[in-house]
Amino acid sequence: MSQQLTVIGTGVIGNGWIARALANGWDVVAFDPAEGAEARTRAFVANAWHALEKDGLPAGASADRLRFMPSLEEAVAGADLIQENVPERLSLKQEILAAVDAAADARVVIGSSTSGFKPTDLQRDCRKAPGRVIVAHPFNPVYLLPLVELVGGNATQATHIEQARTLYQSLDMRPLVVRREIEGHIADRLMEALWREALHLVNDGVATTEEIDAAVVYGCGLRWSLMGTFLTFHLAGGEQGMRHMLEQFGPALKLPWTKLEAPELSDELIDRVVEGCEHQAGGRPVAELDRRRDDFLVELLALTRKYWPEAEGLEGRI
Repeated sequence: MSQQLTVIGTGVIGNGWIARALANGWDVVAFDPAEGAEARTRAFVANAWHALEKDGLPAGASADRLRFMPSLEEAVAGADLIQENVPERLSLKQEILAAVDAAADARVVIGSSTSGFKPTDLQRDCRKAPGRVIVAHPFNPVYLLPLVELVGGNATQATHIEQARTLYQSLDMRPLVVRREIEGHIADRLMEALWREALHLVNDGVATTEEIDAAVVYGCGLRWSLMGTFLTFHLAGGEQGMRHMLEQFGPALKLPWTKLEAPELSDELIDRVVEGCEHQAGGRPVAELDRRRDDFLVELLALTRKYWPEAEGLEGRI
């Protein structure tokens, strides 16, 4: 029996969820009252589908298994999993999640794609089954990148998280259960630190946007795609590993190598960042850049899967 994902809100992230579910053989029901939402979603899925085909589709996967419903209540009927993706405003998310909670079967997990809000705050106005309202934060493009951060709130039980873990795994994702709720979860806090430092480097005239991106693309980013920060530094310590690395480089933590507070987002800095990114884009539309990125990720995923933990026999690792 096929499973149904209901998507509430169809911006870039919501559409990414739709494409991923369709590519994994799920039925998808969507609700978005914005004018032209359905046409934009179908165009998005069509643009992503070539990459999904290259990555490999199971039998039954089809972009035709998408339906839009005229109301939220109709959309959540029959759902096995509900994903909320409305704009990042807490009051709006609380309003929509309360409506979804009231309309949906109490056994159905409701995941929010929020980048930063804590699940306890999202659960505030839910009355039927607030514990099943959790953070399920993905990464763009959702239809290719496998990480999803799962965070429970005060009303959430371990059974809710395990139910969610199973569902997202069936969407071919890597669920990362965050041990306690915190603004920004894990990955966004890491990315935000890099983003703030990058803005300082542009603001201080140290580098252009292109030069900063090159530092990641041709250097640390290649290592991070396989090992992440800690294992990379463990190797930097040589045969003695992380202990020697910390003994050797730990004192550098006292040096002024970073400015974690963000610089003032002045009009001048905004202009420099925008102009730098437009130079990097080279006049290419976002849809073209999306496809180029997707082609790269499909090839990169094919390579990295050969080195993921289960390929080494380390089952049960993230």
